[in-house]
Amino acid sequence: MRTTLLRQLLTIFMLLPVFVSVYADMAGARKNLDKISLPEGFKISIFAEVPGARQMAFGQSMGNIFVGTRSGEVYGVVDKDKDRNADKVVKMMSDLKMPNGVAMHQGFLYIAENHRIVRYPGVGFSLELPWEEMAEVIYEGMPTSLHHGWHYIRFSKDNKLYVSVGAPCNICKVKGIEGTIIRMDANGSNMEVFAHGIRNSVGFDFHPLTDVLHFTDNGVDMMGDLIPPGEFNAADKAGLHFGFPYYAGGKERHKDWNKKKPPANVTFPVIEFGAHAAALGTLFYTGNTFPAEYRNDALIAQHGSWNRSEAFGYRLMRIKFDDKGKAKTKEVFADGWLNSGEAWGRPVDILQLPDGSILVSDDYQGVIYRISYEGESGS
Repeated sequence: MRTTLLRQLLTIFMLLPVFVSVYADMAGARKNLDKISLPEGFKISIFAEVPGARQMAFGQSMGNIFVGTRSGEVYGVVDKDKDRNADKVVKMMSDLKMPNGVAMHQGFLYIAENHRIVRYPGVGFSLELPWEEMAEVIYEGMPTSLHHGWHYIRFSKDNKLYVSVGAPCNICKVKGIEGTIIRMDANGSNMEVFAHGIRNSVGFDFHPLTDVLHFTDNGVDMMGDLIPPGEFNAADKAGLHFGFPYYAGGKERHKDWNKKKPPANVTFPVIEFGAHAAALGTLFYTGNTFPAEYRNDALIAQHGSWNRSEAFGYRLMRIKFDDKGKAKTKEVFADGWLNSGEAWGRPVDILQLPDGSILVSDDYQGVIYRISYEGESGS
């Protein structure tokens, strides 16, 4: 009973910033922009106000931006004159079940709800169609726990849809497809588990040169301020196991699991983050406007801690890769959402625009930032 109550309270707490963000406004975020520290030559601005903004997807025809949330809505953001300042934000859908994940593929908008994956045609024609009537459910049977029940989705070059499926707990024995990344064909067929032993990944991307899937994963809570580490993992083939729940994060083990024998050949992170930074959205940068050394490096959004004595995270990280596609080091790319121990923003996801700038969603302020490079071209 006590464990169940704790789980329910944690779930409510983790969802709270989404609802608070509805009351934030663009002016509140704009007045804090000068607190953001970026490398020389970079600039940050407000692109759009989107309550509870989470994963983003780029529209393949009109260039609209589609934005998922955890509170039930999906938004379309219109930048009609392409000046990188949104002209209109349309609430396309509401009353969905935790539609965190969004992706565009071959003219369809894919939305991952808590319990299913749905796709919608016609988003290139209008943002105000009868979406409920047009929905095509392509996959059902997702675990329906609210704890880690939001999904991140992305298509690979071979047209497979990858979907994260969180563990329904802080730490527990998982069953079925819980604690995995699954993949399927674009129509929802041929679902298979691609990777096991993943507590809660809310961000992944494929390396531009090797096509290897890299994903963030969040470590077990309630183990102290400094352990376990957050993870940045590489899955170069199907079937790998990344340790959870036998490992709480990195090679750290939880007291309730340290006597249990883990699977053989557990795959450990290629990069570790500080505990509870909550690394989420992941993007490999492929544009030509950032300095050339950024190309094929990963940018990571850290949502920030909620259970450390001193707040930690609330920033963007850069993972540097060598020319063979191997992760080398990490460094801070953008910070300042955390000042004097108080956070005013929580980065969630990162999206690259055709002009080489990037968008960063913030579900606490309810805005999307744009980061551009104003120095010499990286090409």
